[in-house]
Amino acid sequence: MKELKIGGITISPNHPPFIIAEMSGNHNQSLDRALELVKAAADAGAHALKLQTYTADTITIDHRGGLFEITDSGSLWYGKNLYELYQEAHTPWEWHKEIFGYANALGMIAFSSPFDETAVDFLESLNVPAYKVASFESTHHPLLKKIAQTGKPVIISSGASRLDDLYESIQVLKENGCKDIVILKCTSTYPATPENTNLNTIPVLQQIFPGCIIGLSDHTMGIGAAVAAVALGARVIEKHFTLRRADGGVDSAFSLEPEELKALVIESKRAFHALGIVQLDTQKSEQKSLQYKRSIYVVKDIQAGEVFTEENIRVIRPGDGLEPKFWKYVIGKKAIVSIDKGSPLKLDNITSNTPNGNL
Repeated sequence: MKELKIGGITISPNHPPFIIAEMSGNHNQSLDRALELVKAAADAGAHALKLQTYTADTITIDHRGGLFEITDSGSLWYGKNLYELYQEAHTPWEWHKEIFGYANALGMIAFSSPFDETAVDFLESLNVPAYKVASFESTHHPLLKKIAQTGKPVIISSGASRLDDLYESIQVLKENGCKDIVILKCTSTYPATPENTNLNTIPVLQQIFPGCIIGLSDHTMGIGAAVAAVALGARVIEKHFTLRRADGGVDSAFSLEPEELKALVIESKRAFHALGIVQLDTQKSEQKSLQYKRSIYVVKDIQAGEVFTEENIRVIRPGDGLEPKFWKYVIGKKAIVSIDKGSPLKLDNITSNTPNGNL
């Protein structure tokens, strides 16, 4: 069964989910706030902190008109052009080393999503343990080739991609030396809704890409979708997080707050452990609870030779008498011995009409 390691942590179908806290632009261009976010993620128990490594100039050009403008009135970034958005959202490259170092000191793995080849070179100089490919870069084959040639694990999001796009991208990664790949089911709307999250895709992706780990990059509000994804096989969960949504910022509207991130860490692990094995019999841990099931009990003193009736026996708790399924066979039969009220009815208390003595 496929497994891989990132920063010493094993990720596999047999291990609890690996939780990535995505800072994105929620630092609001303050290094102090960025470091607060690192501390909050560590305190919440996240396994990894992730940044995004780009500048406005490495993604686009400062131009007006056409698709350079964000004209969707429903967008969180309505009214900006792309260049302005990326200027506001980017994490200054000179912050990366301090942020990564602080995350490591707090026991977290730290890595990033490079958005062009120069970002890969920069991140290599910081010796990151893995790379994340953002949904909108997942068909950028030159970038995928550059990342794959580092030989490090790659996590790739599938948002806004067709299956053939995703298949080609995975092939590019493999052909260029990448052996450890995580595919994140992703819906590239901000925020995403439960209705367009389509978690049932997760086990299908696992069938199509058996050599990869499958996870979820989740842009819905709350943690419900992420916990459900674990039940469907996701073993990596990525969520944006912030200190407080009320603080504002490019991603704050669909980001988790620290308490929610902590709940995600706890509940996703709980969901994983709850999956367990296929259990079709009473468990050892349930043996003591059998006493609380019902059974047939004597509720009035019965003399030897007396007939069992609905007045002198009942189906009650506790459960150490004959099982209730024998009720119809017991009624009308006679007691072999005298039985005190409050005694569990046993097979050897009862006369039988069969030669072998069974009911």
